Amino acid sequence: MARGASTGKRSTARKRTAANALSRSSAKPYTKEQLKPHKKHRFLGFLSGVFAILTLLATATRALPADLQELPYIPIVISATPWFMLLGLLALLLAIMSRKILAALIAVAAVALNIYWQYPFFYSTNPLPQAAHNAVAYSEANTSDAFARVMTFNVYKGQADAQSIVDTVRDQRVEVLALQETTDEFVKKLKDAGIEHYLPYSNISSSDGIYGNGLWSATPLAQPVDDEVNSSASFMPAGTVDMGGNSIRFVSVHTTAPVPGYWRQWKRSLDELGLMRSHTDNRYIFMGDFNATYDHTSFREFLGNRFSDAARISGHGFTFSWPTNRPGLPMFAGIDHVVLDQGMTAGQCKVVKIAGSDHAALLVTVDVMR
Repeated sequence: MARGASTGKRSTARKRTAANALSRSSAKPYTKEQLKPHKKHRFLGFLSGVFAILTLLATATRALPADLQELPYIPIVISATPWFMLLGLLALLLAIMSRKILAALIAVAAVALNIYWQYPFFYSTNPLPQAAHNAVAYSEANTSDAFARVMTFNVYKGQADAQSIVDTVRDQRVEVLALQETTDEFVKKLKDAGIEHYLPYSNISSSDGIYGNGLWSATPLAQPVDDEVNSSASFMPAGTVDMGGNSIRFVSVHTTAPVPGYWRQWKRSLDELGLMRSHTDNRYIFMGDFNATYDHTSFREFLGNRFSDAARISGHGFTFSWPTNRPGLPMFAGIDHVVLDQGMTAGQCKVVKIAGSDHAALLVTVDVMR
């Protein structure tokens, strides 16, 4: 009896095993469509990790010391620092979709670091007084107060539209204008367009006899010099303007561009500007093409504790001004600046595209009394 029961149990077990085997053999294999989501999941996870690491590495280049930032192509990478937030957000989205926690954490860290560096551009602790807004709103520039509308523009080897520049000066009631990469022919076009009707005083210099930098002013330029900075990049002319009883020395700036073969010279030209911090006998406003953004260490070292970038302290936001002549590529680098001495403030920053140049013009309202 016991043997029969045992035999029956074994028979039942064999039937079940056979049935399971039959069931497995008859089960359909996974189709390509069923496997696709898994492959897509892994691909998105891979992309999220790559983008997150790239974002962190690219963002971190901003913190490199100046000597390392002169390495080939590093200055170009740093000039796009704010844009890495977009890549970081994309990495975060892909990490969430693929459930990659580490990639998400790296992306969040990179974006948060970038936001920490960039948010001061959108928040002003010392805004312009209403008097400054009123002063530059008149139909004609008032040169007897401590407020001024100023403009800087790289005219791209004299190819910019001179008439558009004069029209902008007129419409914006500009009192001091700094131009870079001027030529003799361009200066003549500027005169023919009527610049002297609005800004009759000028000081223009050229270090190579072809391309120069210049200043134009609505009031006399006292103590003009061809090169205030003694720069290896270009002659940077200067002149002193009376602004409501305040003597302000304006300088038209153009440093070496960070292009192949000139990485070290680029840093050197910024370091030469940094020496101006010790010139305490004048109050300065530097305007021009610095070929550097606020994210470049050499530019921040030039500012030091004395000078301030007008766009950053105004709370206006980014003032991307280059390039304007690359189809399909937006202006992504804020390399044109108005730099103020201590005790000044700024607002009403504006970027204006003018035909013929690879830069946009930068306009700022300055208060020299704060």
